[in-house]
Amino acid sequence: MDSCTLGFNPDYGEQAPSFEEVSALKGEAVIEFGAPWCQHCQAAEPAIQRVLSGYHDMPHIKVFDGKGKPLGRAFKVKLWPTVILLQDGIEVRRIVRPSHVDEVLQFMNEAE
Repeated sequence: MDSCTLGFNPDYGEQAPSFEEVSALKGEAVIEFGAPWCQHCQAAEPAIQRVLSGYHDMPHIKVFDGKGKPLGRAFKVKLWPTVILLQDGIEVRRIVRPSHVDEVLQFMNEAE
């Protein structure tokens, strides 16, 4: 998966993994849907980066989403950024358009 990095991933990957690849992940992973030109994504990035940088062993998959992109549709993504925590490839929880570090921290901590 080209768009997968441990800890914070700064780049949205054009080549998204398949739903099957995501479903096969083991352990916890974060998948983030958005676009590099999206103002909401740009505004959320500092908070997401600050929190996920502390999760050095957790994959962070950033998916360049858009109309007709199958992975985003499989997860029913409507707004960007949408950040989803997965456990063994299954959605545990999501946060949409976080704007503050506290929101992202709460999202990650409630999931633990």
